[in-house]
Amino acid sequence: MSVAVLLITHNRIGAELLETAIRMFGRCPLAARAIDVHEQDDPDQLRLQIRQCAEHLDEGAGLLVLTDLYGSTPANVTDALRQRRQVRVLSGVNLPMLVRVLNYGDLELSALADKALSGGRDGVLGCTQETNDGP
Repeated sequence: MSVAVLLITHNRIGAELLETAIRMFGRCPLAARAIDVHEQDDPDQLRLQIRQCAEHLDEGAGLLVLTDLYGSTPANVTDALRQRRQVRVLSGVNLPMLVRVLNYGDLELSALADKALSGGRDGVLGCTQETNDGP
């Protein structure tokens, strides 16, 4: 039994990240789903959808929820899961974070959340060097 992953993001950000990661792996090693949040969506309906999705995905090892932007609707509606004991919510999802999660799917929830955070952080790099060339 593995931790399940739920991405809750604006528009199709989470769905596209998940589809890209699955293409990289050739399969999805964990139970995972993305919920798209659109401007016109009713937050109460989103909360209901999130609770139903969590019930379907989580087989008992816990649920790792990845959102795109802290303080925005996708992150705020995760309050629908506060009654669940085995849930960790992280904001700022990116592809390196998701790849790290899928690579370490055998970890328990807390350790997997830590791996997700380090993957997201370590995956952001400056790719050009500053030059001190004068005008």
